[in-house]
Amino acid sequence: MRIRVMAAVAGLATALVAAPAHAAPSRAELALRWAPIHYQDVDTTGSHALSGKSDFITRYDYDNNLVGTDNWDHAGQSIAAAAYYSVTETADHWFITYFFYHPRDWVDHPFFEGEHENDGEGLTEIIEKDGSEYGVLRAAVSVAHSDFFSYAPAGSTWTGGKETIDGTLQLKASTHDSLQHPVTAQEAKGHGLKAWPQYDIVGDGLVYYPSLTASEAPSSADDRDVQYQLIDIFAAGGMWAQRNNTSLFAALGTFKGDTTGDCGVGTYSCTTNSANAPWGWDDGNDTPSRGEIATDPAKLAAEYFTVPGMLSRTYTYNPYSSAAAALEQAAATLPRTID
Repeated sequence: MRIRVMAAVAGLATALVAAPAHAAPSRAELALRWAPIHYQDVDTTGSHALSGKSDFITRYDYDNNLVGTDNWDHAGQSIAAAAYYSVTETADHWFITYFFYHPRDWVDHPFFEGEHENDGEGLTEIIEKDGSEYGVLRAAVSVAHSDFFSYAPAGSTWTGGKETIDGTLQLKASTHDSLQHPVTAQEAKGHGLKAWPQYDIVGDGLVYYPSLTASEAPSSADDRDVQYQLIDIFAAGGMWAQRNNTSLFAALGTFKGDTTGDCGVGTYSCTTNSANAPWGWDDGNDTPSRGEIATDPAKLAAEYFTVPGMLSRTYTYNPYSSAAAALEQAAATLPRTID
């Protein structure tokens, strides 16, 4: 009997040793796990609204070219939903930046406010590696025009640092995977992005849910279940690879835009070169330099929050660092772009 028991124990031990370790999630899987459920307010009034399509998120190359100066003119040609992400990593945290693109930043009145071609706003989330498969969401910083806003989910151990936390990052279960996702929202027309419900849908609006494969077109200006496809900023030939394409970007991190089409017609003005990719985002009143919300998010986290545990500043994965010198020069010499 003792021999049989010892053999069984040995067999169990062998099985445990032989069992493969759980594979770490890919960066795409990590981005999907923490991608926002995204509320988009929609305004259908005025000729620049295109019956609401000007408020639909889509790809920056939705018109099948890499020309920034015809995106206002071609708005509405494709409304298939997409958003972009980049993942950077240290020994103790993942940092995920999400970028939402609109062909137009627009208004429907002639007073004071201007509009412009291309529009890009988003957020960076900070995920602590706590030993679980996808870590734990500790904080986020969003971009609304030329200002950053910081948030922490309920129960986070992170508190305010040099910047006061602006609100609670709500989480909701997705109808597509039943996991709890942060909830963000963008205003109509200008598309500033904050944690929901600091912005919310007022009347018509879209609720977008993340996917790695589905890129759905809303059925109307009031569709509450639309899947958006997550696209890696670092993908071959993707947004980061195009950063020196002078047909798409006017300067490092700033989309090229002009005044063609009816941009500015019947409104206060139409400005040029007025939208940023994540490495161009800037809050001029805060310590992190231009673009560092995406390119050096560990620095941003150290400035914005009080972190009770470890916060390494050494990256184990950060493709942005290949252009660190150019980014630093741009931050020091290029004028701020007010989105």
